[in-house]
Amino acid sequence: MKPDLFEAPDYYNIDELYTDEQKLVRDAAREWVKRNVSPIIEDYAQRAEFPKQLIDGLSEIGAFGPYIPEEYGGAGLDQISYGLIMQEIERGDSGVRSTASVQSSLVMYPIWRYGTEEQRKKFLPKLASGEWMGCFGLTEPDHGSDPGSMITNFKDMGDHYLLNGAKMWISNAPFAHVAVVWAKNEEGRIHGLIVERGMEGFSTPETHNKWSLRASATGELIFDNVKVPKENLLPGRSGLGAPLSCLDSARYGIAWGAIGAAMDCYDTALRYAKERTQFGKPIGAFQLQQKKLAEMITEITKAQVLTWRLGVLRNEDKATSAQISMAKRNNVDMAIKIAREARQILGGMGITGEYSIMRHSMNLESVITYEGTHDIHLLITGLDITGLNAFK
Repeated sequence: MKPDLFEAPDYYNIDELYTDEQKLVRDAAREWVKRNVSPIIEDYAQRAEFPKQLIDGLSEIGAFGPYIPEEYGGAGLDQISYGLIMQEIERGDSGVRSTASVQSSLVMYPIWRYGTEEQRKKFLPKLASGEWMGCFGLTEPDHGSDPGSMITNFKDMGDHYLLNGAKMWISNAPFAHVAVVWAKNEEGRIHGLIVERGMEGFSTPETHNKWSLRASATGELIFDNVKVPKENLLPGRSGLGAPLSCLDSARYGIAWGAIGAAMDCYDTALRYAKERTQFGKPIGAFQLQQKKLAEMITEITKAQVLTWRLGVLRNEDKATSAQISMAKRNNVDMAIKIAREARQILGGMGITGEYSIMRHSMNLESVITYEGTHDIHLLITGLDITGLNAFK
């Protein structure tokens, strides 16, 4: 088992922009990843299995609901601390970060923002502790980038709702205790419903044969005449804007997380380039390799500044959805390009599980698609700057 020698690059002294609390939170997450994720993650990725033993540790470092108030079991941290936790976890593995992102931004966030006080007290403490895990049901087999066309629906049966439909590509689904599901009522209005494990007609078949996010559990949500108690409706907001606001929080976390994956690939490639000798000298002494490494650190630095500023805006409640889309798109694109270049520096060794690069590269192929595809985020920026809607 190789030791985790990761050293985080900070070319522009970004650390000086963080508070002492933010750095303490980040460093705790970084050490936890070094001790608990790095030593096992390659094996779990090879076996396509989520390491459930990590759940308690994710809770302990505040990865479940970092910004949720302490009265509901959250850590009560700010948005930059949340981002830094996601950065460190994804440095370990995108699939593990996905597990935490879904729990925080797609399950706990809507219950906190749009749920009743009774729902908050019932669900949030158990989700924050990891006793219960959650998932988020929006994407359907025939409706991905166009979630407003969903067909999952519920009817008012007097003393309960009757839910029918299906969701696909759902992280955490196979073991989730709780699902926040978005469905249309009889008038076609989208609402959020909390569906609980054990409700008759609710099943979560697992998705197999993935080449990406192999250490993350992915599945479907099937609703066959599921009776959902009326008290499980999220009353605080309806319409497509409700789930999209949750995606804003998740996309923000991804923008930070992708930097972690990029930093890990860069650090691995830099270390290898200084140690690997060809033609009588370290390959890092050759111009083409220095070009790759110099471009990597440049792009990482730009992404660090971008996300720090976005975090400040989030803390001030000023960040727009379009700004979040830009950061998500830019940073994931940056990370996947760095993973590919880092793999080139390692040559044949880059495809083996002895190094993290190929796993990051495969994972990022999912990250660049989920929570809004690379192209969709470009069109969101286009709409924002022109006022002209390319979606209609």
